[in-house]
Amino acid sequence: MPSMAQTEETAATADKKQDRTAAKLAKQIGAFAKQHGGVEGQLAHIGQAGTRIVLVGTDGGWGDLVAPTYDTARLAAEKAGLTLHEEFDGEFAARVRTGPYEWTRMAGMQLGGPANPAGPANPAGPAA
Repeated sequence: MPSMAQTEETAATADKKQDRTAAKLAKQIGAFAKQHGGVEGQLAHIGQAGTRIVLVGTDGGWGDLVAPTYDTARLAAEKAGLTLHEEFDGEFAARVRTGPYEWTRMAGMQLGGPANPAGPANPAGPAA
């Protein structure tokens, strides 16, 4: 059983790691904000993978980052001064500007986008 000193040392190491990770994410959020004239965000839990920080720029540009935990994502948002929305609701989602790339990726062949290639997951290629 670990001693009290070992437990405190482990917790301090974890806190330092979380702080470094949050600082790195905050720097990336700041760079995104600078590139897009400002930014707002929303935190979305994505299971064991962590928490997604969804970013929407003032110009409609969007992106995301993944933090290992919700607490790290929250800390990164605080460090970056990111305004957070509780939900990715209609009003917030309406700010997102999508381009031809996103439309063809989302709709695929239906809108003239690239066909699904044949491969191990889809040996027959696209459905006729």
